[in-house]
Amino acid sequence: MHPDHQALIDELGKTDALALAAGGADAIARQHARGKLTARERIDALIDPGTFRELDRHVVHRCIDFGMDKRRVPGDGVVTGYARVDGRLVYLFAQDFTVFGGTLSGAYAKKVCKVMDLAMKNGAPVIGMNDSGGARIQEGVESLGGYADIFLRNTLASGVVPQLSAILGPCAGGAVYSPAITDFLIMARDTSFMFVTGPDVIKTVTHEEVTQEALGGATAHTQISGVAHFAADDEPSAIALLRALLAYLPQNNMEEAPRRASADPTDREIPELDEIVPANPNKPYDIKDVITAVADDGTFLEVQADYAANIVIGFCHLGGRSVGVVANQPAVLAGVLDVNASVKAARFVRFCDAFNIPLWVVEDVPGFLPGTAQEHGGIIRHGAKLLYAFAEATVPKVTLITRKAYGGAYCVMNSKHLRADLNFAWPTAEIAVMGADGAVNVIFRNELAAADDPVARRAALVADYRARFANPWRAAELGFVDEVLRPRFTRARLVDAFDSLDNKRDHNPPRKHGNIPL
Repeated sequence: MHPDHQALIDELGKTDALALAAGGADAIARQHARGKLTARERIDALIDPGTFRELDRHVVHRCIDFGMDKRRVPGDGVVTGYARVDGRLVYLFAQDFTVFGGTLSGAYAKKVCKVMDLAMKNGAPVIGMNDSGGARIQEGVESLGGYADIFLRNTLASGVVPQLSAILGPCAGGAVYSPAITDFLIMARDTSFMFVTGPDVIKTVTHEEVTQEALGGATAHTQISGVAHFAADDEPSAIALLRALLAYLPQNNMEEAPRRASADPTDREIPELDEIVPANPNKPYDIKDVITAVADDGTFLEVQADYAANIVIGFCHLGGRSVGVVANQPAVLAGVLDVNASVKAARFVRFCDAFNIPLWVVEDVPGFLPGTAQEHGGIIRHGAKLLYAFAEATVPKVTLITRKAYGGAYCVMNSKHLRADLNFAWPTAEIAVMGADGAVNVIFRNELAAADDPVARRAALVADYRARFANPWRAAELGFVDEVLRPRFTRARLVDAFDSLDNKRDHNPPRKHGNIPL
């Protein structure tokens, strides 16, 4: 080889070595001591082996202030590129805390923007693995502008390609808004944190003392704020969740999610469902037992399991088809709809609709949660979000009423009137304006007040009302329920229903966009 060519190749090798060394052996050791992987280790854990193609490995920042001109590391604190996950193309970036604490510079932001632009052009998901100290203070407004450039791309990509975020370290200040815009957000317990203002600032401004974990750890954001969708025990578990989640999602909004082969017979009967609804209408049961019994191979990936648990959302496969599930949970608050449950479900419905994922709704809802806290908290506005989401959705929509479907909540939970395609009910369904006890109190108030034996009379009236209305027959007579099913045949009927809707075509009126009651 010509000596000049060898010199150039040697120079390339030196630059590559500097980039791969990241912040150096000591910084990497500190990262491992915290229970955290490095950026490149995270990428290797996520992707199919040998498929990563790195971009912008040699990018360095442009800052010359505060001695930064003497501190340049190839790659500048973020690793970007594209790879394959289960053979499917994904674009990704992994922030590198060992280089400048993972802080974002203008050059770093351009790297992230480049892979997001490529993902949009090529119709592939974007995965971000976040571990950063925030804006690089030495760069001032250039760093802030870089964040805003990323926010814009997150927004434009929303509903076009799936965007997944893993929080694997600190995420503070403006840095939190990019993950918040993305579709799903996974946090690792004990090592990841998200907050707009940290504990020190809070103590200065409000005099509150709070730890990072209590303020913005995985538990806080999966149970209290609802910001995060999943809390993983550690980083490998978080990365495994990314892979599992991708299996239910399409590449982009023009495609369908990949079908998954299963040996589970589509016509499998489920005898235990005949007895799953208690005879006592006030007794709870776990709606997830219904979902897992029906799903292919009993597999259900629940989303936001620890937040607003009175409603259950997540993904399963039915006959190999990816399906989004929205289900009232009678085991928690009797399955009522409240502010948090409405918002949780509404965003999930809109995600599924954006990405052509059919919706299966499992309904057992006694109504909306009453009380001043709910009314003053905006249950009208927030409940309307769920109504709006179901009404707007044009993907195949199938509802199964297992027990209660009362009042306005009946309307909201993907009723026939909101363009649901097929609505099924079990014989145990109770479809009415309200429960028998409440209805009798309203209708027969005067009669009960004048009765010689109001207790006995009330019991008789409740029994009569329940026989007349606490059933699926009136709704079936009106065509609001398409079929009353024996529970054991639910799986076969649902698989067939979604098969029949494969070529569904529906649309909304021409408009720039609607005005959902945010």
